[in-house]
Amino acid sequence: MLERRFNFRLGSTRSIRPLLLLPLLFLTACPSMGPDTVSRDRFDYAGAVGESWKSQMLLNLVKIRYGDIPVFMDVGQVVAGYSLQRTVSATGSFNTFNQGAPFQAITGALGPTASVTYNDSPTITYTPLSGERFARSIMGSIPPQSILNVLQAGFPADIVFRLAVQSINGIDNRRVAGGMSREHVRPANPEFYVLLEQLSRIQNSGDIGVRANVATGTGAGAKVDSLTLLFRRSHSAAVRQAVRNVTNILNLDPETKEFKVVFGAVPTNNKEIAMVTRSIFEVLLDIASTITVPETHVTEHRVGSTPEGDLGLHGTIAPLIRITSSNERPSDSFVAIPFHGHWFSIDDRDPASKNLFSFILLLFTFVETGSKDIVPVLSIPTTR
Repeated sequence: MLERRFNFRLGSTRSIRPLLLLPLLFLTACPSMGPDTVSRDRFDYAGAVGESWKSQMLLNLVKIRYGDIPVFMDVGQVVAGYSLQRTVSATGSFNTFNQGAPFQAITGALGPTASVTYNDSPTITYTPLSGERFARSIMGSIPPQSILNVLQAGFPADIVFRLAVQSINGIDNRRVAGGMSREHVRPANPEFYVLLEQLSRIQNSGDIGVRANVATGTGAGAKVDSLTLLFRRSHSAAVRQAVRNVTNILNLDPETKEFKVVFGAVPTNNKEIAMVTRSIFEVLLDIASTITVPETHVTEHRVGSTPEGDLGLHGTIAPLIRITSSNERPSDSFVAIPFHGHWFSIDDRDPASKNLFSFILLLFTFVETGSKDIVPVLSIPTTR
C-alpha cells in the first residue's frame, strides 16, 4: 500500500492530477506477454518431451530385459495457457472541516493500490499406446520401403540391416526369443555378416541405389507398386568384386544389376530379393538382450545372464548399443533411468550407441499407426 499525504488550496486540482495518472501509467506499463513466451516455451517443451521419450525407451528396454511388459505413453498435446490480471484501485479521505489545519486549507490522504497476478497453466494430454495401435506400431513389421528409404538417406547399410531385417533371401539374422537367456538366442548365419560388410563397401562407393515403381498418384500421395535395388556399374575393381560377392551370397543373377525387392522369406527367382523385416518389438528384444545387468540380479535369478555375441569375420560382434548398469547414477550419461536399485545408462561419450539409440526412436515413425483421431484417456492440468 502506497499512501501519500498532501495539502492543497481549496478549489485547486493541480496537486492531485499526478496521482490520478498513476493507474493509467500502470495499465500501459505491462505489454502483451504472449509473443515473448513462444521462443522460451517452445524449446522448453520440446526439450522436456525429447528427454522423456529417451527415458521411456531406455526404461522399456530394461523392462524387456527383465521379462517385464513395455508400456508406451505418448504425449498427445501440450496446450499452454497464460493469464495476466492487473488490478488498480485508489482510496482517499479529506478533512473538509479544517480541524487542526490552516485557514482555507484542506488536508487529505490518497492511497493507490496495484496488484499483478500471473498464471501459467499448461494442459498436457497423455495417450497410452494400446490395442490396435500397439499391435500396428510395435508388433507390425517395418515396411521394406522404409528400410530402403533409410539406406537411400545415407544410414549405414550394415547397421540398418542388422537392426531391422531378420532375413534376406533365406539368410537369417540373429534371433532373440522372449526368454532373454542364452538358450533363447539363435546366432545369425555366418554369411549374414559377410553380406553386411559387402553391402557397406558398395554403399560407401555410392554405387547402390533404390527406385520406387509408382502405381498411382504423384508426390506424397503416390502409391508404390514395387521397389528395385540397383547396383551401378563401378570403375573400382574392389566394388565390382563386392557386387559379385553379394549376388553370390544371395543367389542372384550375376548379369543383372536391378533386383526387385519383396517382403517374404524366399524369392521366386534369381532376380528378386526377398526380405523379412523385423517389428519394433523384435528390434527391442535384440537390443535388450545385450544389456549388461548386475551380477547380483543374475545370482538372485531376477534376470538371466547376458548372452554372448555372435562370431563374425573379425571376432565377436559387439552389441549395437552399450547399455550398462551401476550402483549410482552416472555423472556423464546420455540417458539414465533407475530400476531395481541400480542405474542403467548410455554413456554420453559413446557416439555409436547414442546414434543407434536415436535411430530406434526414429524407427517408430516408419510404422503405420492407423487413425490419429484417438480420444485422450488422461488429461492433467498442471499449475505453477
